[in-house]
Amino acid sequence: MGRKGVCCCCAALRPRYKRLVDNIFPEDPKDGLVKADMEKLTFYAVSAPEKLDRIGAYLAERLSRDVVRHRYGYVLIAMEALDQLLMACHSQSIKPFVESFLHMVAKLLESGEPKLQVLGTNSFVKFANIEEDTPSYHRRYDFFVSRFSAMCHSCDHDPEIQKEIRIAGIRGIQGVVRKTVNDELRATIWEPQHMDKIVPSLLFNMQKIEDVDRTGLPSSPTGGEKEENPALLAENCFRELLGRATYGIMNNAVRPVFAHLDHHKLWDPNEFAVSCFKIIMYSIQAQYSHHVIQEILRHLDVCKRDSPRVRAGIIQVLLEAVAIAAKGSIGPAVLEVFNTLLKHLRISVDFELGDRRSSAGSATFSTASKESDERIVQNAIIQTIGFFGSNLPDYQRSEIMMFIMGKVPVFGSTSQSLDTSHLGDLGTRRIQIMLLRSLLMVTSGYKATTITNALPAPFLDPLLSPSLMEDSELRQLVLEILHNLIDRHDNRAKLRGIRIIPDVSDLKIKRDKISRQDVSFMKKHGQQLYRHIYLGCKEEDNVQKNFELLYTSLALTTIELANEEVVIDLIRLAIALQDIAIINEDNLPMFNRCGVMALVAAYLNFLSQMIAVPAFCQHVSKVIETRSLEAPYFLPETIFKDKCNLPISLEKHEKNLFFLTNKIAESLGGSGYSVERLSVPYVPQVTDEDRLSRRKSIVDTVSIQVDILPGNNTEDKVNNTEEITFEALKKAIDNNGLEEQEKEKRRLVIEKFQKAPFEEIAAQCETKANLLHDRLAQILELTIRPPPSPSGTMTVTAGHAHYQSVPVYEMKFPDLCVY
Repeated sequence: MGRKGVCCCCAALRPRYKRLVDNIFPEDPKDGLVKADMEKLTFYAVSAPEKLDRIGAYLAERLSRDVVRHRYGYVLIAMEALDQLLMACHSQSIKPFVESFLHMVAKLLESGEPKLQVLGTNSFVKFANIEEDTPSYHRRYDFFVSRFSAMCHSCDHDPEIQKEIRIAGIRGIQGVVRKTVNDELRATIWEPQHMDKIVPSLLFNMQKIEDVDRTGLPSSPTGGEKEENPALLAENCFRELLGRATYGIMNNAVRPVFAHLDHHKLWDPNEFAVSCFKIIMYSIQAQYSHHVIQEILRHLDVCKRDSPRVRAGIIQVLLEAVAIAAKGSIGPAVLEVFNTLLKHLRISVDFELGDRRSSAGSATFSTASKESDERIVQNAIIQTIGFFGSNLPDYQRSEIMMFIMGKVPVFGSTSQSLDTSHLGDLGTRRIQIMLLRSLLMVTSGYKATTITNALPAPFLDPLLSPSLMEDSELRQLVLEILHNLIDRHDNRAKLRGIRIIPDVSDLKIKRDKISRQDVSFMKKHGQQLYRHIYLGCKEEDNVQKNFELLYTSLALTTIELANEEVVIDLIRLAIALQDIAIINEDNLPMFNRCGVMALVAAYLNFLSQMIAVPAFCQHVSKVIETRSLEAPYFLPETIFKDKCNLPISLEKHEKNLFFLTNKIAESLGGSGYSVERLSVPYVPQVTDEDRLSRRKSIVDTVSIQVDILPGNNTEDKVNNTEEITFEALKKAIDNNGLEEQEKEKRRLVIEKFQKAPFEEIAAQCETKANLLHDRLAQILELTIRPPPSPSGTMTVTAGHAHYQSVPVYEMKFPDLCVY
């Protein structure tokens, strides 16, 4: 009798490969594999590779029989023999043997015995590490993907067995990935049906991690820790999977992540979601980062109707992804990111206002909670826009600044691409504030070589438009954005807070010589900047922060952009601001008037020390000293205190409390400054922004009304909506009862034409002349060519002419002369 009771005669008649296979199995499986007979089998397989497929089929037959009979000792011996044969043979004939091997591994994985599942997994991992000489064009691993994924979700009652099976499943997935990536047909593993099983299985185990710092950066645990911790093993497998993903298959690996996070509701809270996408961004190749960002944006669009906290969680994930991608190249996704975020910003505001309208009159807790959640979404969007923009290179950042500025809605303008028509005034204001906050973050740290690059005309004009609106927060944001762009030497922090600085040299202001480009910019746009500072001081809702920002604007302009000509213009502007407080044509509150006086004092103190003209410094210091004794409410240290006693009026104050033009001109003239223009009062230019803004129009200060109406006689002024006839208009033109102030205005105009340079006169009169010419041309055209119906009328408002009730074709103008 032979081994295991087989008849010697029958054994001699059996094929040699079967006898060699039978000989490796001992009578007692506890003795393990018979090594001497295993060496004979190995030598036979190497010498006769055509027999490998039969050896494999016979081993598979024995293994299947032993599995059914629960003879697990012989199963272990069979798998050990298979592993050794697989490692020893690398011929063309190994392909059929591999099929038998994989069939036996599948049998083990299908069994319900955890030890056999682990055994099959270990054998498959060894097989996955073997590099085959030729690719296999027909082999597929669908069963192994499904089986290993199921093992990753093991819920065995014994925690140790559960952990062991999950680790085996993760290692099996890792083996499948490695084997298919090295195979010529590696694209099959990246098919969506496989990724939908592999990725969630890995994430399920990563989600169970405890007390581990997840930064997204590759961790470096020891080998033992990797094998014992399913979460760490799954994370490393996930990194390896993503690292092997290429351009066309990146999306297949990322999309199952969203499905897993949605199914398990992991966007709120979103710590795990953030850690997942950090791992993704650090693991993929840098040039594919924009694919991930595009997928996050796409998912944000899909979830636009979800709860605010879910959307906020997705946006925070986008912020983390953008923070990593911005360090490298993010391709064409730049404008798409901003466009999508701005769209969701508008949607969030719409939801917030919709909830408020639907619950009007019933202030419930749930409504307040919804509004608060929408604010979280909006803040997350702003942070993402700002962080992304601030990390872009300068050439891209300037484009993003233009893009965001083009989305800011302006009252009266219909060219804005961000539709807020259905949001109403409150919603439009919210959009304006949030977009400007985003722009403020984008401009933070932006250092342009020239001011023209930082403030090009297409950007400057729409930026300054919100500064005309009756909203102090909007004006504050505009000024802060201007500070970011003008301040190229980081001096703003040294100027924080409006105050009388005893010695400006202690601030150690950094500045360079004014370049020709900056000089050219001030010649083109200086009046525009002065105008917005001037009008900003006239707003009734100004608070301390507004005055501080206006003061900083003047100081930064002095540091960065001021030559001798600009210095004179800034002094004229300061004197004009002082006149606003003294004359008070706009009926400003006493706090605002004193605030303007304090602003002028702080700025002229700073300017006088910056240009270092002793006589000028002496005059400014003397006025400030006098104020500190007689009128401390004209100084910033007093007026901006919580409790400050305000004066009843400013008419009785002596001249020594004010900065005088003749004194300043005398002091500067002795130091070589051209002071002729100081005698010409500053008057802001008229632009179309007055039409777009919701504030009192200032057109009447430089319009035709100055020429034809009494300046300060309120009884003779024409009401904005009053209908007048030609007789009333002629009477107003011919009226000789001008008051003293109107005569003074005309005297100043004559003096200006006598002393001011021709270029300045031409620039300031151009707008007025063109406006008057166009209006007279319209009137004369209607006089010559009567309209078909007597419906056109003419009404004169503050600087505007339109038609209302008096038949125009009945009007005659034989004696009209306005020049």
